[in-house]
Amino acid sequence: MVRLYQYDTCPYCQRVIRAAESLGLVAGKDIEYVEAFQGTPGRAEVVRLGGQSQVPFLVDGSVHMYESADIIAYLRSKYS
Repeated sequence: MVRLYQYDTCPYCQRVIRAAESLGLVAGKDIEYVEAFQGTPGRAEVVRLGGQSQVPFLVDGSVHMYESADIIAYLRSKYS
């Protein structure tokens, strides 16, 4: 399952979430949304896994990426 580290008021995160929904990805089945607002355990995990305190952050096995446009392109190539 793909994990997306995000928080609700992040516009770039919302952009990725809308793209995932348009691809038919189901939360809890295809994609896991991890709360990663500043100061949360999710944000600490983003830094640990990727080295930067930035969201959105996608983890799919060995694939780790930050930029919303790159994440959307990756999801489209994987699920279209």
